[in-house]
Amino acid sequence: MEATAYARFQRYGVRKVAQVLDEIRGKTVLQAEQLLPLVPRVCADFVGKTVRSAAANLTIKAARSGKALVPANVYIKSCWAGQGPMSQMKRVKPAPQGRAMMFRRKVCHLTVTVSDERGQGD
Repeated sequence: MEATAYARFQRYGVRKVAQVLDEIRGKTVLQAEQLLPLVPRVCADFVGKTVRSAAANLTIKAARSGKALVPANVYIKSCWAGQGPMSQMKRVKPAPQGRAMMFRRKVCHLTVTVSDERGQGD
């Protein structure tokens, strides 16, 4: 059984979030919760919230189906970050000779899938 959590329109760059996701991919949720506070990125907080949300979604899903769920056996099956729309948050940045240059704020969408079964590739 697996469950998914989404965090959309987050104000972080995709590349930096992907670096945090590489650290936790394939680990258990408990290991990820212990590791994320040690990662030196600001986005680690919101990645941790999304992982906890996915684990809570799995707990609710298991309770509805009547299946017993062991928290130590909940793995992060897959997680990825995608680029969000940059057209909504355009900002102006000063440029040489009094010009104004457009600066687009980066936005990302995060998806975390957890499962109570270990994947084949792990």
